Amino acid sequence: MTYELSDDIRLDATPEAVYAVISDVTRTGEWSEQCRRVEWENDARGVGARFTGHNETPEREWTTTSQVAVAEPGVEFAWDVVPAEVRWSYRMEREGDGTRLTHSTTFTEQSERTFAERFGDDARAQAEKRRLAAREGIGATLARIKDIVEAGSAR
Repeated sequence: MTYELSDDIRLDATPEAVYAVISDVTRTGEWSEQCRRVEWENDARGVGARFTGHNETPEREWTTTSQVAVAEPGVEFAWDVVPAEVRWSYRMEREGDGTRLTHSTTFTEQSERTFAERFGDDARAQAEKRRLAAREGIGATLARIKDIVEAGSAR
C-alpha cells in the first residue's frame, strides 16, 4: 500500500523566508495536526541530522525519530521517519513575488515492510489510518504555515 500525497499553497513571502520557518523543526508544533513538540538529537543540522517528534491524537500518543534527507535553503526541506522511511517534504518554488509551497508525504515499500513487522495482520489498517490523517492534515498544515509566515513570526 504505497502512496504519495501532496498539496500546495501560495505564500506572500520569499522561498528563503519560508524555508527559514519550516526548516526549524522545533516549531513544528505550531502548525502540525499531530506533532506537538520536536527537539533535535544534538547540535547537528542539515542532511543526516536527527530529531525526535512527540505526536498526539485523541486515540494515542507516540514518539518518532526522523533524519533530515534534503536541506536546500529556499528549495526543499525533507526528512524520513525512520526506520519506516516515510518521507515528508516541503518544496518551495518562487511564484511572482511569493512562494508556492508544496507539502508531501510518501509511504514507500520500506514503509510497508516496517508496518508489516510492527503491526502484523493490522498493518494495512494502520497504514490506511496514517494515509487518511495525512490527506486531511496536509492542507491544514499548509494553511497554518501560511498564517505564520505571512504574519512575520519567523522568530
